[in-house]
This record gives sequence, structure tokens and C-alpha cells, in this order.
Amino acid sequence: MPVSIPSGVSVSVADNVITVKGPKGELKQAVNPTISVEVKDGEVTFTRPNDEPATRSMHGLYRALVHNMVVGVSEGYTAKLELVGVGYRATSQGQVLDLALGYSHTIQLQLPTEVKVEAVTDRKSNPIITLQCADKQLLGQICAKIRSFRAPEPYKGKGIRFVDEVVRRKAGKSAKV
Repeated sequence: MPVSIPSGVSVSVADNVITVKGPKGELKQAVNPTISVEVKDGEVTFTRPNDEPATRSMHGLYRALVHNMVVGVSEGYTAKLELVGVGYRATSQGQVLDLALGYSHTIQLQLPTEVKVEAVTDRKSNPIITLQCADKQLLGQICAKIRSFRAPEPYKGKGIRFVDEVVRRKAGKSAKV
């Protein structure tokens, strides 16, 4: 299945490296030499030499990676994290995210320049961290890092979770009567 290139995005291939440029930035991806890449008629097509399982998996992998790159440089990706817990706070100053998560100290996380961060705290609602980036892999990696500081726990539901995420709750210890 070819990857269509929207207007305002340019894709070039040189020495097994695909470069995608768009209004949100520029991304590069190295491609295994067994997979051949061709850009023509506003589409990127991938072909494989044989149907071995390893070659087929690489074919799908590079197609998905390039599709994510094209969507990233044209529209961008956004992730929203919610801090659930009493006293949990988040503030951002430039590329530094400052988190108060119930530990004896605050956690300061230096974010890459490609990622835009915004922390919003409204009264009577949980703080929300909004991350925006053109690189889907980098955004997911940063979200996983932030979430690892205080993962959602199943008994009270406290922790850092995605906004639409549902945390499965456990009943806990039942009292003996």
C-alpha cells in the first residue's frame, strides 16, 4: 500500500535514507537496503525482493514509519497526560517540566527541543500535560518516561495516565465481619 504525500510535504530518498520535510519540521529514517523505495506521482511505494517472513516484516515496518513521518511533518502528534492524585502538580518553564508527585522532592525533566510542552492546572480538576511533536516515536518515548515516574495503580487509581485511558480498578482487601 503506497503512502500518499499531501501538499506542502516533500519526500526524498538518498543512500537508503528517506528524508521527509514539511511545515512542522524534517524527519529522517534509514531503510534496510533489501527494501527498495520509490517516490513518484505524489506517493511513496515500497517493494521487497521476496516473501520471506523477515523481509515482509521489514516491508510493513518501513511503510508504517514513513507514513508516521509524513503525518508528523504535516499535522503533528499530540499526547495529553493527566495527573490523578492529591497534591500532584505539573509546571513547565521552557523545555523543563517540573513534577510534584508525592515524593520528598520534585522531579525536573529536560525535554528535547523538538517537543512542545504545556502544563495546565485548573481548580477542581486534575493537572493536564500536553505534549506536541512531529516525531511519533520520540513523543511516545517521552510519554512513557513521564508515566514511569508514577504509573497508575489499580487500587485508588492514582498516578499519571493518558486523558482517555481507563484504569482497571481492583476491589482491595475486604473487612472481616
